[in-house]
Amino acid sequence: MYIPAHFAVTDPATLHRIIRQHPLGALVTPGESGFDADHIPFEFDPGTGPLGLLTGHVARANDIWQRCPSGTAVMVMFRGAEAFVSPNWYPSKHEAHRQVPTWNYEVVHAHGTLTVRDDERFVRGLVARLTRHHEAAEPKPWKMSDSAPDYIDTMLRNIVGIEVAITSLVGKSKLSQNKEPRDRLSAADMLATRGHDELAEAMRASLPRKTDQPQGGSRGS
Repeated sequence: MYIPAHFAVTDPATLHRIIRQHPLGALVTPGESGFDADHIPFEFDPGTGPLGLLTGHVARANDIWQRCPSGTAVMVMFRGAEAFVSPNWYPSKHEAHRQVPTWNYEVVHAHGTLTVRDDERFVRGLVARLTRHHEAAEPKPWKMSDSAPDYIDTMLRNIVGIEVAITSLVGKSKLSQNKEPRDRLSAADMLATRGHDELAEAMRASLPRKTDQPQGGSRGS
């Protein structure tokens, strides 16, 4: 991934935020006919291993768990907030007419090593945790016990667990950091009016902080 220095993300908290807020990752794996990608909701545990652990599951009918044995090097891409940005949103455009359209976005690439977990107990625990997490905002959260036990048992037999032990995290936040602060703020405000609140907030957070100014009086020597 091409990352100009002003778009690079190295702060672990920011990388973790993007993964947590956008847990549907694209798992990129090698194959005989080239690279393939599977879109999987992942559980992320930053405290396991040096850089964290991603856990998910795939359909048993998906051959990924057979053609990519444990130890296979893989990559998972997490795409965060994104939206088109018009040059008309920049105040400077109307003065010098030297701006062009662009696309702002946040993304994290997690490189790591795959482990296949064809283990019913492991899969049951994973599905239970994912369910609790993603159902939490519902007025009446669905839980596994809402369905007949034999039905759940059958569904669990039809999936296989996977883990990705992260070896590197590469992040990019393209948030108009190469523009003037007034242009960045104006674009963020316009994005917010169009419902892109998460991206707008990220752009505002990326603005340089104002340093404290002296509050009057003479300077000491």
